[in-house]
Amino acid sequence: MTVEALPFFSDGYRIDADLHLPGSGSGYPVVVVASGFQGLKVIHPERFARALTPRGYAVLAFDYRGFGASEGERGRLAPQDWVADVRAAVDRLDATPLVGEILLLGWGLGGGVVVAEAAEDPRVAGIAAVNGIGDGTRVTRGMHDEGSWRRLLQRIEGDRGRRAEFGRSEITSPWDIVRLDRDARTDGYVNAELYRAPGFGSGVSLESGDLLLRFRPERVAAQLAPRPLLLVHGAQNRLHPPEEALSLYAHANEPKRLELLEGVGHTEWMHDEHPTFRYLVDLLDTFFGRALSGIGRPQGGRHVRERLPQDVG
Repeated sequence: MTVEALPFFSDGYRIDADLHLPGSGSGYPVVVVASGFQGLKVIHPERFARALTPRGYAVLAFDYRGFGASEGERGRLAPQDWVADVRAAVDRLDATPLVGEILLLGWGLGGGVVVAEAAEDPRVAGIAAVNGIGDGTRVTRGMHDEGSWRRLLQRIEGDRGRRAEFGRSEITSPWDIVRLDRDARTDGYVNAELYRAPGFGSGVSLESGDLLLRFRPERVAAQLAPRPLLLVHGAQNRLHPPEEALSLYAHANEPKRLELLEGVGHTEWMHDEHPTFRYLVDLLDTFFGRALSGIGRPQGGRHVRERLPQDVG
């Protein structure tokens, strides 16, 4: 694998990006990996690059605007902006002779982002969303108890007036919006693994929460067809419940496939050599291959995997 810097601009912001290539040739199918909430290119995008480049894919890993080494307003975590960043990535790749057809892979919140982007971008050949979301309000409400949800809505409402008067949004902990403490497995993984990435866990604006609540990619999922959609979701995911994948699946048209991974949650299995992650990579390889060939696309209907003997709960 070779890595080349491939920065691009989105709404005037310079986006830091790397193109991971399987060799010295050209015309490779390229997978654009969209991170989740607080995601950075050095976390899951580079993990997918390590897994997919040996199988002949180029992979674009990038930091969203305002994160990592990318330009942009710090603390603004807006999925609507991220959709524009992914589209700008496709624009950049579309003009790059090193790569061929373009595929999208979204993790967590990024799963909703790639659905929203591809719905209006016919250049994308196939879309995969892993532990994605269909409705920002529904998934965020599910993370909170009655008290914390009421307080969050009150703070967001008050911040609207503050932004209108002073032009700035209040910065808060990202975990005031996404309640990791209600999902012990994900909370443990985040503390042990993700905080190793510089900048992870930095504060976000209350406007970010406001925009997340307005983000509903399932409303445009039907527009993906006839491009194929793959939805993969942890059956015991307490952060983004499987209902998110079920709803995306219900809103999408054929060809589509939903695979629930029994015995695992949101992210505790995201290690390069974990059996569930390796199984996911096999799924993605098969799906992308069919999407690129245009034949033998996955048929409709849900596919629920039995727990592998080696899986760790």
